Amino acid sequence: MIVTLTANPSIDRTVNLVGRLERGTVLRAAATHSDPGGKGVNVARALTSAGVAAVAVLPGNEGDPLLTALSEHGIEHVTVATSGPARTNITITEPDGTTTKVNEPGVVMSAESLADLQSEIIERGSRAEWVVLSGSLPPGIPTDWYATLVEALRSAPCRVAVDTSDAPLLALAERFPAAAPDLVKPNSEELAQLTGADGQLLEESALRGDPTATAHAGRQLVDRGVEAVLATLGAAGAVLVTEAGAWWATPPPIVARSTVGAGDSSLAGYLAAQMSGATPADCLRSAVAYGSAAAALPGTTLPTPEHVDIDAVTVTALISPAPDPA
Repeated sequence: MIVTLTANPSIDRTVNLVGRLERGTVLRAAATHSDPGGKGVNVARALTSAGVAAVAVLPGNEGDPLLTALSEHGIEHVTVATSGPARTNITITEPDGTTTKVNEPGVVMSAESLADLQSEIIERGSRAEWVVLSGSLPPGIPTDWYATLVEALRSAPCRVAVDTSDAPLLALAERFPAAAPDLVKPNSEELAQLTGADGQLLEESALRGDPTATAHAGRQLVDRGVEAVLATLGAAGAVLVTEAGAWWATPPPIVARSTVGAGDSSLAGYLAAQMSGATPADCLRSAVAYGSAAAALPGTTLPTPEHVDIDAVTVTALISPAPDPA
């Protein structure tokens, strides 16, 4: 079982425009649709579609449209009471795949709801193989809460993956190695936040065929106690760094339609392969296959196994970056 935590879930409403997005004008939509969202919810959706047992833990109240949508999608979920309905995020996609997102902050979480959510995650972590902590934190939650959860789960048999950004990510890193998870999944910008690298240059270098800078940045986190770093690089694929080595995977050519959920799908693909006993290189291959499949789908649509072509992904073993000198 994989347990995902989404502290700030959402209804993700997608608007597909007929033409380009232009400020201050009246625009026409070709189509609209809504899906249950939030990064942990997305991971649970992709895992469930892949046949991997997953349960989404999130704040929510009876009658919330988000919970109705989760039930309609067949996603097992567990909720704790909160102060209001889930937020609505808006994704605007243009015909060339350009994506614009408008995310609401979410409802303020009370101390009681936070305590209930933390207890639920720790209890379920005692019976899970992985706990995934994903996404932003709503108002009312301390920025270092993910660090607190990682430390609290140390005594549980589960492994912990974290995918977040900005203040919660930096607060997590400030408490390494005590709060170092088994897996972190930064994109290039988030990896830059953690290491001081230039996120744009990381992607550009990988697109030119040189992922070395990303591998070295990932190695910095491994040296600080993280077991594995899965760094996603958009069209340049992804780099996986562990104590044992480093690998780079590149996707097949695709026509990108939306980047929403691509990182979540990559994480789901990695975990699905890991649960099946795959090697690190093949876990990375699965991650990139799922991420590129998501990017080829419109709006917030997530890939199912029939969308995924794992054999089309190329994996290259890199010279493992040497540890930083003490």
